[in-house]
Amino acid sequence: MLDLRLATATDIPALHRLIERAYRGESARAGWTHEADLLRGPRTNAAELAALIADPTQDFLLATEGAGTIIVACIAVSDRGGGRFYFGQLAVEPARQAEGLGRRMIAAAEDHARARGGQTMELTVIDDRRPELVAYYERRGYAATGDRRPFPYELPISGPPLALFVMTRSL
Repeated sequence: MLDLRLATATDIPALHRLIERAYRGESARAGWTHEADLLRGPRTNAAELAALIADPTQDFLLATEGAGTIIVACIAVSDRGGGRFYFGQLAVEPARQAEGLGRRMIAAAEDHARARGGQTMELTVIDDRRPELVAYYERRGYAATGDRRPFPYELPISGPPLALFVMTRSL
């Protein structure tokens, strides 16, 4: 049985390991949402996670098992003001990515935002090199806005510079 809760500073080591397993390296290849073929280097670090958890405008939701000790999925939710919220860092244990955990985490993030007055949820996804990921979010009611943002890091393995597509959904 899964429990949902907010991350605390004590969760940072396990949270960091989950995010890295889900996005980078060989372990990420067990799932379908990884960036291992596009990017190298770490996805995040403990200091970034600590800052996010400490920021009052952001919450990190965790799905846990084992009396809350095993983190199997996470999602960060940020209040951008004016009823606009953003989610990012959606990560699911790679071997469990076909269990609907991602869908459940998105729904939890949307509920969390609504409870705080959210009217719109926004996300960004790596450009057209990830059409399966764009389609996944479209199936969840998100639509591309036409806005593109520069990729915030210089980590690409090969190819042209990456960009982020902005997608939104009314809550």
